[in-house]
Amino acid sequence: MSQGLLFIVSAPSGTGKTTLIKRLVECVPGIVMSRSYTSRPARPGEVDGVDYTFVSDEQFTEMVEGDGFLEWAHIFGHRYGTSRSAINGYRSEGHDVVLVIDVQGAKQVRSRSDDAITIFVLPPSHQVLETRLRQRSGQDATEEELQTRLETARQEVAQSDGYDYVVVNDEIGRCVEQLQSIVVAERSRAAVVNETVDEILSAFQVIGD
Repeated sequence: MSQGLLFIVSAPSGTGKTTLIKRLVECVPGIVMSRSYTSRPARPGEVDGVDYTFVSDEQFTEMVEGDGFLEWAHIFGHRYGTSRSAINGYRSEGHDVVLVIDVQGAKQVRSRSDDAITIFVLPPSHQVLETRLRQRSGQDATEEELQTRLETARQEVAQSDGYDYVVVNDEIGRCVEQLQSIVVAERSRAAVVNETVDEILSAFQVIGD
């Protein structure tokens, strides 16, 4: 069985990346979305084991010290990480895996997995992103916190040119189609289907002889 592909999807907070990848997983067979570990409390409506695996600060630290994460990072005051064993397990079973992680985590994964395929999702504009963040935060975030998120977004967008693909989430259906096309293209690469291609070429050579 061929090892599954590893996709990394990064985007500024408020771009809608999680919604996009959930739609992608629904549309494309054989691909799974990695569920991150986090030390932050669950938000209203979030379910442990579905949205995230919620752990205490002590448990998170134990996993860090035990090299249990493929990547982890501090994001807006909380820690998030990707389980190394879970990703390796999915890929060894032939599943393609999508990691929805920030640029910090993406750098860590790329340093450890040189076959990772990276995708950056851009918002349609700075104004649209600011509107989305304000609507999502409501009365819970201060103006200072919102500005911090926007500054972080600016810094992340500046690093998008280091990714293999860049897509714009101006319309969710169209953006999901672009993501599907990327998955199909990567699955079709010669390195991925090399074994099948070799078998076909060998058969032609036998017939020619």
